[in-house]
Amino acid sequence: MGVFADIEKRDHEQVVFCSDKESGLRAIISIHDTTLGPSLGGCRMWNYASEEEALRDVLRLSRGMTYKASIAGLNLGGGKAVIIGNSKTDKNELLFRSYGRFIEGLGGRYITAEDVGTSVKDMEWVRMETKYVTGIAQAHGGSGDPSPVTGLGVFTGMKACAKRVYGSDSLSGKQVSVQGLGHVGHNLVERLVKDGAEVYVTDIDDEKISAVVDEFGVEAVSTEEIYGLDVDIFSPCALGAIINDDTIPQLKCDIVAGGANNQLEDESKHGHVLKDNGILYAPDYAINAGGLINVSNELEGYNRERALRQAEGIYDILMDIFDRAEQEDIPTHYASNRVAEDRINNIGRIKNIYVGHQTTVNLDNRR
Repeated sequence: MGVFADIEKRDHEQVVFCSDKESGLRAIISIHDTTLGPSLGGCRMWNYASEEEALRDVLRLSRGMTYKASIAGLNLGGGKAVIIGNSKTDKNELLFRSYGRFIEGLGGRYITAEDVGTSVKDMEWVRMETKYVTGIAQAHGGSGDPSPVTGLGVFTGMKACAKRVYGSDSLSGKQVSVQGLGHVGHNLVERLVKDGAEVYVTDIDDEKISAVVDEFGVEAVSTEEIYGLDVDIFSPCALGAIINDDTIPQLKCDIVAGGANNQLEDESKHGHVLKDNGILYAPDYAINAGGLINVSNELEGYNRERALRQAEGIYDILMDIFDRAEQEDIPTHYASNRVAEDRINNIGRIKNIYVGHQTTVNLDNRR
């Protein structure tokens, strides 16, 4: 499939390819939909195997951000960026300032933030070149690392899933497997342990596994074992497309609820398979919306309590999605898409209303 065909397939508005020889920057910025407002989404730095893989990833991720912003009730559109490179060896000030110049050139159509492979420090370099950046340090008026709020949202959403399946939202005594121990996974494990859950963990980084096991006393398993564990809840918190033809037959859980984006390799197929297998799926962009909620609060002046309260609202968002899925007898991700699309379409119609010259009538002086 050609580049334009791939873009048109998912109804993207704009894709920007960024290249700077001096800094070594190779990046792609994808703006999916700005009906609800300017697009906002993180910048992922990853050592992609090919440019085509990077393009596919950014297109999927930006589309997911459109739905995430809509389902969370935010006046934002969906966007995302990827920088091709090794986040452990290729980072420098020049790279991110160059990236910031490309962001500035979009004039506010895309607002960037940190993501996998990028950090608050990286966003501060970006901020030297553009104001269209969130997720910066609190010392500069930002909110800092959004991961704890993402973790809170995933934890809260997991409790909603438990309420739906088991009749109680307590996770005490529940067996939960967590795949991926980045900032979000680490925060989620901490919350699960405090709530009394029995937790199993894995990651491709042995150092992260050791740190979490030492800190929380959870049990580590291999990356291959994680899918076949006999647990109540499987929580994917790494990269996407891990719910697929190979992994679904291994699952022995009642619930899939995690912080990773684009968990279903094939949306048209694998959501149906989970439903047919009696596994409740928490749509990824709904349950992991806490990070977006957090950084979006920076646009109006950051208020931590407000951000946390909004993230806790993911509980009710998921319950509404589950209700619609049951009423229409459809997979939960289809129900979630319909809720998000309804809001986008309704707001889009309102924005088509022409606001021209108006006559103001003073009701107190009417005769």
